Amino acid sequence: MAAPSARLRTGLLQPGVRTREVWAWAMYDFANSGYTTVVITAVFSAYFVAAVAGNAPWATFAWTLSLSVSYALVMLTAPLIGAWADAHASKKPLLVLTTLGCVGFTALLYWAAPGALGLAIGALVLSNYFFGTGENLIAAFLPELARPRALGRVSGWGWSLGYVGGLVSLGACLAYINRAQAAGRGAADFVPVTMLITAAIFILASLPTLLLLRERATPQPELTARSAWAQVRHTLGHLERLPDLKRFLICTVLYQAGIQAVITLAAIYASQVFHFDTPHTILLVLVVNITAAVGAFVFGHVQDRIGHVRAIAATLIGWIAMVAIAWAAPDERMFWVAANLAGLCMGASQSAGRAMVGLLAPPAQQAEFFGLWGLAVKLASIIGPLTYGAASWITRGDHRQSLLITGSYFIAGLWTLRGVQAARGHRAARRFARIGI
Repeated sequence: MAAPSARLRTGLLQPGVRTREVWAWAMYDFANSGYTTVVITAVFSAYFVAAVAGNAPWATFAWTLSLSVSYALVMLTAPLIGAWADAHASKKPLLVLTTLGCVGFTALLYWAAPGALGLAIGALVLSNYFFGTGENLIAAFLPELARPRALGRVSGWGWSLGYVGGLVSLGACLAYINRAQAAGRGAADFVPVTMLITAAIFILASLPTLLLLRERATPQPELTARSAWAQVRHTLGHLERLPDLKRFLICTVLYQAGIQAVITLAAIYASQVFHFDTPHTILLVLVVNITAAVGAFVFGHVQDRIGHVRAIAATLIGWIAMVAIAWAAPDERMFWVAANLAGLCMGASQSAGRAMVGLLAPPAQQAEFFGLWGLAVKLASIIGPLTYGAASWITRGDHRQSLLITGSYFIAGLWTLRGVQAARGHRAARRFARIGI
C-alpha cells in the first residue's frame, strides 16, 4: 500500500513535486501574513490614525491614501515583473528581494513615533509595495506544484497556514503588549516594538520557502527587459481570447475592493465605532484569524468539488451578510458575529480567487497572468479603502455609513461572477497556450 505522501504526490501534485516543497511554499503564506495582520489590520492602522496622525479629521483618509500609493506602484510594476520572471525563470530570486524589502521597511516602522508622519507613510508605502509584489510571485508557483484539479485544495492549505502565521505574530505581539502595559507603558512605547517582532517572524518563517522551493519554469530568452512591456501589452490585447479570465479579473477588482477595505480598516472601525483598545482589537483579530484559517482550509476542499465559481459566489453572499450585520450591530456582541463571518469568508474567497486564476491562466505565462491578477487585486486595494476613507471624511466620521457604501462592491462582484464558466475558461487557456500569442 502506498504511503500517504506518495498518494498525495500521485493524486494532487505535479510530477516531481515533493510534499515538503508544498509545505515550504505554504510557509510563505505563514510568514507574510503577520505583516498584513499586525501592520495593516490589527495594530499599526489604528495607531497611525490615533497617534501618528493625532486623530485628525483626515487621518483615516491619509491611511487609505498611503496604502493606495503603494498599491498603485505594485500595479505599475507587477506585469513587468511577471513578464521578466517568465523570461528568465527568476521568480525565486525576485521573491528573496521582495521578502528582504518588506522585512526591512517593516522594521523601519519602529521609528514611526507620534508626529513622524513622513517616516510612517514612507515606510508603510515601501513595505506594502514589497509585500504585494512578493504575494504575486509566490502565487505564480502554485500551478507548478499542484495539478489543475487540486489547485483549490493546495491554495487552501497555503491560506489556512497563512492565518496560523497571523495568529503566531499577533499572539507574540499581544504577549509583549500585555507585559508592556503591566509595566505602565503606553502605545507609543509598545506599538513600535511590535513592528520589530513582526519583521523578525516574517524573515524566520520564510526561510523554508527561500531554501526549499524550486524554480521549475523554463527561461524564455526571447523576452528581454525592453520587450517585457510589449509582451504584457500583447497579452492584454489578446484577453478577448480568454473571456472568462477577463471577466473574472473584472469580478476580482469589484469584490476585492470590499475585502481590501475590510482588511485595511477593521481595526479603525472597531476602535472608532465600538471603542476597542489595542489588546481588545488584537484579541478580535486573533479569533477572526482562526475562523479565516478554517474557511480557507474547508473551502479549499469544497471548491474543488462544487466548482470554483460556486464557491466564490457562496463567499460573496456571506460577505454581503457580514456588511449588513456589522452596519446594524447595536453593540460589540453582534459585531463579533460579523467579524467572525468576515473571517470565514475571507479565508475562503482569497483561496478560491488564487486557485481560479491558476485554472484560467495559460500554463506558459503563469507568472505574467498572476501579475495581471495581482494588478486587479491592487487596483481593488486602491478603490475599496479610498472609497471608505473618502466616505468617512465626507460623512464626518460616520463609519457605519462608510462600511455600507463600500459593501456595495460585493453585490457588484457577485453580479459579474454570473458570466464566468471555469471549465470553458480552462479549455480556452489551453488553446491559448497551443496557438501562442
